[in-house]
Amino acid sequence: MPPLPPRLRRPRARSVALLAALATAGTLAVSTANGSTPDRAAPADAAGPVLPAAWPAEADGFASVNALGQDGTYGGRDGETVTVTTEEELRRYATADEPYTIQVAAAIEYAETGEEIPVASDKTIVGVGTTGEIVGGGFFLGEGTHNVIIRNLTIRDTYDGDWDGKTHDWDAIQMDGAHHVWIDHNHLTRMADGLIDSRKDTTYLTVSWNHLSEHNKAFGIGWTENVTAEITIHHNWLHETGQRNPSADNIARAHLYNNYLLDDPAGDISMSYGNWARGATNMVLENSYFENVRDPYFVDPEGQLVERGNILDNTSGRAETRGDGFDPGDYYDYTLDAAEDVPELLRAGTGPQADIGTSAPAVEDADLVVAPDGSGDFTSVADAVEAVPAGNDAPFTIAVEPGVYRETVLVPRDRPHVRLVGTGDSPDDATIVYNNSAGTERPDGGTYGTSGSATFAVDADDFQATNLTFANDFDEVANADQEGHQAVALRTRADRVVLRDIIADGDQDTLLLDTESKGVQGRVLLVDSTVRGNVDFVFGRATAVIQRTDIEVVTRPDGSSSGYVAAPSTVAEHPGFLIVDSRITGDVSPGSYYLGRPWYAGGDAALHPQVVVRDTELGAAVRSAPWTDMSGFPWTGARFAEYRNTGDGAGQPGPDRPQLTDEEAAHHTPESWLGDWTPAG
Repeated sequence: MPPLPPRLRRPRARSVALLAALATAGTLAVSTANGSTPDRAAPADAAGPVLPAAWPAEADGFASVNALGQDGTYGGRDGETVTVTTEEELRRYATADEPYTIQVAAAIEYAETGEEIPVASDKTIVGVGTTGEIVGGGFFLGEGTHNVIIRNLTIRDTYDGDWDGKTHDWDAIQMDGAHHVWIDHNHLTRMADGLIDSRKDTTYLTVSWNHLSEHNKAFGIGWTENVTAEITIHHNWLHETGQRNPSADNIARAHLYNNYLLDDPAGDISMSYGNWARGATNMVLENSYFENVRDPYFVDPEGQLVERGNILDNTSGRAETRGDGFDPGDYYDYTLDAAEDVPELLRAGTGPQADIGTSAPAVEDADLVVAPDGSGDFTSVADAVEAVPAGNDAPFTIAVEPGVYRETVLVPRDRPHVRLVGTGDSPDDATIVYNNSAGTERPDGGTYGTSGSATFAVDADDFQATNLTFANDFDEVANADQEGHQAVALRTRADRVVLRDIIADGDQDTLLLDTESKGVQGRVLLVDSTVRGNVDFVFGRATAVIQRTDIEVVTRPDGSSSGYVAAPSTVAEHPGFLIVDSRITGDVSPGSYYLGRPWYAGGDAALHPQVVVRDTELGAAVRSAPWTDMSGFPWTGARFAEYRNTGDGAGQPGPDRPQLTDEEAAHHTPESWLGDWTPAG
């Protein structure tokens, strides 16, 4: 893909500290109070908007209105649910006459760049968790197409080098005369013309919780002289987009609320303007947040624009209103979030979410069920794993019902393709926990050692765990005199391991990501999860991508604050740990934790430990000099680096904080780290 062109920047007068906090189980805890519109706002102590926890779901806003013979927008609810991983499969179901819920469970790269698959009526196209991507193309909804949901996808990369988008009309989503469409929780980026084009009287459209980024033409609405369309645009993050943010031309009713427009001074793209009510558009703009935006909102002479409750942070130019607008509450119910909460809320909640498009398999669909009350096939997870056929050559699903399973579990090497799925509402509903440590005495003599202390151990390739907690509750205080306090909650020693929406909870040496042997690569994707600990609690020689994950440093058992996040023991020929789009935080003393130290296991100087932390929020717990030596080996001999991190713990680049260049960063991505393996599902 050609690079995006650099744009002229403007100095930023002041900064706003924004902390993205995503609560458990897909629920965002935010204030919804706003004094400017008391009739629409929830009380100050009310819970914030709840991210959808189950599929399918139906639209809100104008897409929910009963009109044109369509009572709301619910997509393929009444049809079959299918899962697709190829363009051919996606096209087959998207163009079919019958209703379908189409779950996209992989990155699907179109054979012809810029192709827009035509979507027929009564369809839901939804990414499975964060795995669904459309690469090099998009979707088209033509005249009369209705009742369509496009949700939870990343749609990216048709950009052809023409910044003005005149060479090709390669949009992410284009609608010409469609109605009752819901575009929700997508990340749309780097396309060749528009990210979203709503054209030619497309109406009863709701666009919600999307992240639009790195593009010139974000969201264009109109291409008509008629003034009939009714559109709701709420909770969208427009980040580094040049124009059409959106521009709305001749829209009968355009309701925009709780959107976040951010022109990042450190980015390459200068936002030309914000919300533009073009032509005869009647726009109501509520409780949005404009940061560093030139001309945040304005209206043409024949249009109307009413604003209330918006925040303008370091903006310039036009902020103009005209007319009386309309009352969106006459058409549908809605609740406003406080404008001051919008940046935090949208950084956390926009784009694809782990708990959309996924659900734990129904008990009857699993190969085996574990339930503590005896209602399943087993009461022990270990017994269920033992029942997997040796040499199994296809996915084998074990459903784990809510409960606490106090046991140790080993998935042996001859049981590949195991899918272990918690059926509860959140990962901590089903917890597998034990309390062995490195110094714990084994029944057959000796001690367990660090690796042997694991509560849950994976030796089999192609293993997946979803929606579960793995914990080690070894009591260091009660065993203060014992040598060997390392206590592993989860250990992997395999290739192609996916850990999604899990919690790994422990103290010292919580998560061991290892390989079968020194010369063998073991790749792990840990995504949308939480890891807790204090000393070397992400360690090992695996090649691991840790993405969109909360890494929580916790105090030592004596209440003190000190420790290390990562201790890689990577071999020289393999990548190590890549921490990306994540958060490293903790309720501990500021500046008390290192990002990592190099573990030359067994004193092997030929190792070349590696950690790259990029595009990640570093809390105040992180030291200003975040790397340190280990066992006589200097950290400077390891491959430690940062790139574009933010937060109170990010600090300044310097000798103590090596930074990747832009060119180097292009080679340190999840895709490059994982090589020829594309995790799905």
